[in-house]
Amino acid sequence: MSVDGTWNVTMNTPMGAQAGTLTFATDGGTLTGTMSGPQGSLDLEDGTVDGDSLSWTVNMTSPMPIKVESTATVSGDEINGEAKLGAFGTATFSGTRA
Repeated sequence: MSVDGTWNVTMNTPMGAQAGTLTFATDGGTLTGTMSGPQGSLDLEDGTVDGDSLSWTVNMTSPMPIKVESTATVSGDEINGEAKLGAFGTATFSGTRA
């Protein structure tokens, strides 16, 4: 199944639930796209896709510099995953295809 497209997600962070969007494009095993939310839009880096499993990194600068490493699984029109937030632990997220 293609993961390409836009996904509306909610991330459960230490600061509470944060709504945002993930936009994915794949080329073979390479995943590119953006993560957009209250702090703006960031490009995905080091993205990979293997079947329905995804991984990527974003380097946030606001509200503080932090490297966010995410993994997710897509099942139909649903996405579920987790994001490692450095010293802030791990947050879970889920969403649906827009």
